[in-house]
Amino acid sequence: MKNMFKRLLLMAVMATAMVACTEKDGPYPEKEEPQLEVTRSNIAGEWMLKSWNGASLADGSYIYIDFERSDRTYTMWQNIDSAPVRKITGLYNIDIDEDLGAVIRGNYDYGNGDWAHRYIVKSLTASEMIWVAKDNAEDVSVYVRCQIPEELLDEE
Repeated sequence: MKNMFKRLLLMAVMATAMVACTEKDGPYPEKEEPQLEVTRSNIAGEWMLKSWNGASLADGSYIYIDFERSDRTYTMWQNIDSAPVRKITGLYNIDIDEDLGAVIRGNYDYGNGDWAHRYIVKSLTASEMIWVAKDNAEDVSVYVRCQIPEELLDEE
């Protein structure tokens, strides 16, 4: 009888532990999006900078970027450092570092040089990607999938 009681008690403790480990805030745990491999195909498309270094962009400020898979080009529209929108184009590349994982880098068209940093892609899901500057772990950019506003695309 003692063994039966011990088994029941052990099973109850294990069941409680399993529920406690899987349950997040409430009875319906949030489903995490699966991580994607960092490839040109998986980052291709339209993105918007949601936050930089933990802060949202100022009202009315934006950075949109469209990555083209086939030719490794990007087009960026931003109004962060200028009053009118600025359209920037260039090439990007993804390198795989054995220790760091995927690192994205790029350059600007018209001989304007390389991006200020190379970025470690810390996370990539279907809806969000997080970049951390390789040379400054406090420089963190969070991008979300979006649809670039038509008025920007019409300016092409």
